[in-house]
Amino acid sequence: MRLTLHIWRQKGRSDKGGFETHQVDNVSEHMSFLEMLDVLNEGLESQGKEPVAFEHDCREGICGSCGFVINGRAHGPMTRTTVCQLHMRSFKDGDDLTLEPWRAKAFPILRDLIVDRSAFDRIVQAGGFVSTNTGSAPEANSVPVRRDCADKSMDAAACIGCGACVAMCPNASASLFTAAKLAHLNLLPQGEPERLIRSEKMVLQMDIEGFGHCTNHGDCEVVCPKGISVTTIAQMNRNYVQATLLSSPREGDSTE
Repeated sequence: MRLTLHIWRQKGRSDKGGFETHQVDNVSEHMSFLEMLDVLNEGLESQGKEPVAFEHDCREGICGSCGFVINGRAHGPMTRTTVCQLHMRSFKDGDDLTLEPWRAKAFPILRDLIVDRSAFDRIVQAGGFVSTNTGSAPEANSVPVRRDCADKSMDAAACIGCGACVAMCPNASASLFTAAKLAHLNLLPQGEPERLIRSEKMVLQMDIEGFGHCTNHGDCEVVCPKGISVTTIAQMNRNYVQATLLSSPREGDSTE
């Protein structure tokens, strides 16, 4: 098949970017989307031109680094699929495809389709841990965990931090990511001691990074390649409100 690609090109975060149009011929339906871009880049390099920069690592949908927007949808037209898992059989001969990086203040563009997602790392670093003694592995059944809590925790832990939720949210909110990282700890007994302070710290860091607020559009859940539920955001908000109420001085309390 033959495709027309309109690709965002930008040399760096301080440079002005714009779209470039390229034709790609002889695209096999068995290629992955990134393999198709590899073919495009081979052609550009043979002409002495700069290849299109895009990020990837595992190409198995588990690292989250490959994400960008295809025709206005994060990760492309398939549900619960990352760009690296997307195959060209999802498109047809003669299609026009527009490729853009994630658009968010907190995700500055590094080059072309690559953005800096280190803001996610700082959110996790603000409180994404549990304080437990280390040493030899404990007996697996020493801490009882309810089945429903274990299932919900594992569902939340499936988040790969790709940033699709931020890219598709009209407010560029990181609420789904933050809520998922909180839920997989807060739902377990091991995470209970720091549940409230962890929630407060990570939500505050999310605001510091410049992400917007959640207004319940639900676009984040639709494009999430792991299907993280927006119910995790409700859980995060409850924990955050509880934490702030407990930490706020009450009327009549001394501030000295």
